[in-house]
Amino acid sequence: WTENLEGSSKKLNDEFTVRFDDIHVSTQKIVEFSPYKRVAWLVTESRLNFIEDKQEWTDTKIIFEVSEKNDKAQILFTHEGLRPDHQCFDACSNAWTQYLRQSLKNFITKDEGRPSPKK
Repeated sequence: WTENLEGSSKKLNDEFTVRFDDIHVSTQKIVEFSPYKRVAWLVTESRLNFIEDKQEWTDTKIIFEVSEKNDKAQILFTHEGLRPDHQCFDACSNAWTQYLRQSLKNFITKDEGRPSPKK
C-alpha cells in the first residue's frame, strides 16, 4: 500500500500509521489476524484532507480475506463502513481498485508491488 508506515503491522493488536503526503494520514489497529486467511484493520484515526469530514475513515474496517478458488488464490477485499454516501467514496474506491489490481497483484505474481514510495 505504502512505504510510509510508522509502527508495526505484523500481528494481532499491532498499530500502524500510513501517510500519503498531507492528503491522507490514518492509523490502523490489527483486530483480526489469521495467517494466510484473513486480516482486518480497524481505522482508529483518520485525516483525509481532500474532503470535508476529514475523519470519514475513523471506525471503519479494512479487511483482506484469502481463499482458494479453482486452484488459485482469491482475495476478497472489503472496506467496511466506506459507504456510497461518503464524500471520499469514489476517490477511495478507485484508489483501492488500483492498489488491488495493480500493486498487490504484481506483488503477489511478480514480487514487484508498487506501493507509494517512502518520503
